[in-house]
Amino acid sequence: MRILVVEDNEDLAQWLIRALRQQQYAVDWINNGLDADYALKAETYNIVILDLALPKLSGTEVLRRLRSRNDSTPVLILTANNSIQSRVGELDHGADDYVAKPFEMEELEARIRMLLRRSAGHSNPAIACGNLSYDTNSREFAIAHQPLSLTPRERGVLEILMRKEGSTVSKAALAQSIFSLSDETSVDAIEIYVHRLRKKLDSSNVRIVTLRGLGYLLRATGHDT
Repeated sequence: MRILVVEDNEDLAQWLIRALRQQQYAVDWINNGLDADYALKAETYNIVILDLALPKLSGTEVLRRLRSRNDSTPVLILTANNSIQSRVGELDHGADDYVAKPFEMEELEARIRMLLRRSAGHSNPAIACGNLSYDTNSREFAIAHQPLSLTPRERGVLEILMRKEGSTVSKAALAQSIFSLSDETSVDAIEIYVHRLRKKLDSSNVRIVTLRGLGYLLRATGHDT
């Protein structure tokens, strides 16, 4: 899952980046509103963590422009202004959640997980497809309750397919979700991760189906293996 952090305080941003990457998120950092606006036009993110007091363009304006493009990417506001008026105002502008500085990382991570579940249409932290299960809190997979060992990139691909079960996901969309701007890789690398995942899912009743020219689909076969 890919996160954009828009924060001009470098110390805070680097702390956030380290913590989020430890949780296996792909993270990009931008320190001003104008560049953030450009990035949000060109790139796809699963969630945006957005400070309000930004140079060049305010966080409020970044949010307004994002929503004016009918972009529904979840936005979590991060700011030192914790007044009722500020919280209500940003929520009315289209923010999905609001965390005031200073904050505990555990709370921020929980809010991120909540927003990711909500954006995928899931209210339950546990997601299942056939006998494959995924705990969105621990971000761990299991087959018939037996832990499934995955690399971070394999987990990232399977997480997107699981959250979008029954829907086709293109290779480009998968790549956008697991690679940050600093990663040197190609969209074709997704084929490698899908190949590895198919082998690891062989003992399950779940398959990754290729739809030529469209992408991949996660589907339960209906028969235990």
